[in-house]
Amino acid sequence: MNNVASVDAHSQACALTLEELLRSVTWLHPGEVQSQADRSEFLIRLPLPGDLQATLLVKCKRELRPSHFPLLLEQYRAASASLEAAGPWIVPVLAMPWVSPRMAELCAQSGWSWFDLAGNHSLDIPGLLRLQRSGLESTVKAPRPGAQLGSGASGRVVVALLLPEHAGRLWAQRELQKQAQVSLGLVNKVIRHLRDEAFIVEDKDGGFRLLEPLKLLVAWRDAYRFKRHRRLGYFTLLQGEKLRHALASLADSTQGHALYSVFSAAEQQAPHVRQSKTWLYLREQDLPNLELLAEAKRVDSGDNLVILIPHDDGVFFPSDRGGSEGLACTNLVQTYVDLWHSGGRGAEAAEALLEQRLKPEWQRGSKP
Repeated sequence: MNNVASVDAHSQACALTLEELLRSVTWLHPGEVQSQADRSEFLIRLPLPGDLQATLLVKCKRELRPSHFPLLLEQYRAASASLEAAGPWIVPVLAMPWVSPRMAELCAQSGWSWFDLAGNHSLDIPGLLRLQRSGLESTVKAPRPGAQLGSGASGRVVVALLLPEHAGRLWAQRELQKQAQVSLGLVNKVIRHLRDEAFIVEDKDGGFRLLEPLKLLVAWRDAYRFKRHRRLGYFTLLQGEKLRHALASLADSTQGHALYSVFSAAEQQAPHVRQSKTWLYLREQDLPNLELLAEAKRVDSGDNLVILIPHDDGVFFPSDRGGSEGLACTNLVQTYVDLWHSGGRGAEAAEALLEQRLKPEWQRGSKP
């Protein structure tokens, strides 16, 4: 690859990184770097059996928002037309100092390979080569996100977008503000971030829609901080219907700030994993009432009643009654992320909730 100097400095670094990755495959004999007109992209040809060859068309970007990826796709289509004579193996490759999980996801969906300057990569030449590696720490600082999805207030906005009853909805920011019960400024900040990450799309008639609820759910799940909620263990001799009846009284006395959560919510929303503990979200000021109604005592071990004191009251709204006359549950989206982070068989129960409830209800709600 002795023509590396014919591209710009950033592309040189990308070309040298790619050369090192390809050298890890001993039988490959890549050709020289061939720079393109704008000097921010280059070609590398790889020999294939039968006198054929694959062409890696590498697009080098210092920074690229996921929302701008469609433009890159169009540029690639224009550039690849002139390479059709090279054969069917024309592989588009995105090279950046740092590739975010969302960008890697979009590349995979579009049939692109990618790599970063730390050596993380996913290179796929169909029928010839597949190289993948992740987890290498980048020397380049990742761009600061436009909004912290893991914060309680941002989580309220995300939940409002993800609720199955809102699937396919055309939103205005003020409508979303009312649903999420946060400031309009925060809604604007979160929406700008979700637009940059290509989770939402502007509607031609105004407003915006959520594109892929599952992708946003996973992004929020990964940013969510379950451990910020304080966990308290209690023991009660009340069981079954007696306990449910006692806890039902909390609904009125707490003005909706008491809900079945985690496994106890999942047992009503999508039964899958049975376990012996009862889980609740409850504000700290309502603990004395709980102790009285449920005849419960704090314990350090052997608890059968788990109380989560929420970091943010957003976990309570909107709740999910699910046809029950007793205490309501956390909404489906909140239950999912809490299950995923709760340990034990929580991830298994979360997947059951996703398959039994969230995916089917999103699909039904998005149909015209």
